[in-house]
Amino acid sequence: MKAWRLTAAHEPLTLAEVPEPVAGPGEVVIDVKAASLCHSDVGFLDGTLTGILGFTPITLGHEIAGVVSAVGEGVTGVTVGERVGVPTAFGGPGQATDGGFAPKVKVGAEWVLPLPDGISFQQAAPATDAGMTAYHALKLGGVTAGTKLGIIGAGGLGSLAIQFAVGLGAEVYVAEINESVWDATRAHGAKAVAKDITEFADLGLEVIVDYAGFGTTTAGAIDAIAPKGTVVQVGLGRERADISSQNVVFKEVTYVGSSAGTHEDCAAVMQLIADGKASSTLSEIGFDEIGEGVERLARGEVVGRLVAVLP
Repeated sequence: MKAWRLTAAHEPLTLAEVPEPVAGPGEVVIDVKAASLCHSDVGFLDGTLTGILGFTPITLGHEIAGVVSAVGEGVTGVTVGERVGVPTAFGGPGQATDGGFAPKVKVGAEWVLPLPDGISFQQAAPATDAGMTAYHALKLGGVTAGTKLGIIGAGGLGSLAIQFAVGLGAEVYVAEINESVWDATRAHGAKAVAKDITEFADLGLEVIVDYAGFGTTTAGAIDAIAPKGTVVQVGLGRERADISSQNVVFKEVTYVGSSAGTHEDCAAVMQLIADGKASSTLSEIGFDEIGEGVERLARGEVVGRLVAVLP
């Protein structure tokens, strides 16, 4: 079968012939129906995140939804023909093992999560990462009803986070440089939108979640957060940020990192989407367009989430 492989940092994805996976003990094989593209994939190509990969060459694709086509010896609780997603984790497919930019992917049975009725494969794929990660960061930040919340970035993660936070009853203010998505951001329930989070520095933001992570965004979050507030770091657009240690100390800021989430987080997100309470903004592409799609992501040409749809 054909798979989109990363050979090394600073090299484009290549479509290569690889053997079809076979389910070993405790493993399942999934026929991939949708694989979402992520900014982490850009980081794997440009060298920012390449070092966390388990090996190269590797088949990328860590946001996966499909149908179980084979189960290995000793597998219980997962059946052939079941609709499933694969919650993202650094030890999982597309990062530590070959991933879902291929017609079939092999994963440990413990990784799979049954899809609820009412959610499409296209919506389920980004929910395994963008949705779960966005939701987990809000939980880690302690966002509840009435929280004054700043969100940096209204892309694939941020747009879902806005919907989740508004559903929780938070008062949401969004920083997003792409003005073309401002109307959609307001439609999701944001109180206000600006290009920089520091424009909301006088509002007493109790929590700021940085879904962009481009250095300057992190510094802005530290500057804009209210005294004794919490800044949650999710985005990894840049490896390092130059922040004000004076603001951290004098305001007694809590600065924490949030990565991925739990199966429970992912299941909750899937159900919210199935119930029509949240959704990703999607652009569908074909399997043959995955390499070009990652390049479009790198150039900043994508609004929402690109999802490769397989037959």
